[in-house]
Amino acid sequence: MKNIFVCFVLFSSCILAQEKRTTFGVKAGFNYGDNGKIEITDATRISADDRVGYHLGIFLRGNLTDNIYLKPELQYTVNNSTYDLDGADLDYTIKKLDAPILLGIFILKPIHVFAGPALQYIVENDLEDVRLGDVKNKFTVGLQFGAGLQLGRLNIDVRYERGLNKNKVKSIDEDIRVDSRPNQLILSASLDL
Repeated sequence: MKNIFVCFVLFSSCILAQEKRTTFGVKAGFNYGDNGKIEITDATRISADDRVGYHLGIFLRGNLTDNIYLKPELQYTVNNSTYDLDGADLDYTIKKLDAPILLGIFILKPIHVFAGPALQYIVENDLEDVRLGDVKNKFTVGLQFGAGLQLGRLNIDVRYERGLNKNKVKSIDEDIRVDSRPNQLILSASLDL
């Protein structure tokens, strides 16, 4: 699955690079949301408290027509959540590579809407004071959709992301499972170079 992910990103990047109306840029922003629930073997489920994370990355935007574009992105993302387990706060951090592939349309210049799959590769996950094993699937797929405002070379957008694959990680020493699917709002600023 990782090979399909890499090939698809490279293929779409090569196609867009040949377009005369292609823009390359950098982006950064904040994520607000959670990473899912903790499940303990006694059937206890604990929801996460939302926390702020961040992302940094690059993008290509190829204008397919005057109003429609394709925008693959590649970014490093850190998601944070906190769980209250028997009165103790446990912080859960996921570090991953994200590759959203968005199809967008300008509905009224400078306002645009977009949607598409978000391919994710989990690099590291850490639950405070709990030794975790490997994530069941390091490669997962999510969905992003949102709207943005293009002001010259600057773009500001807000989007929602939800992981589609169930993806759990088990603890080594205890009977704890953590759902690693993102459920978050993302605020980004990007700059065309």
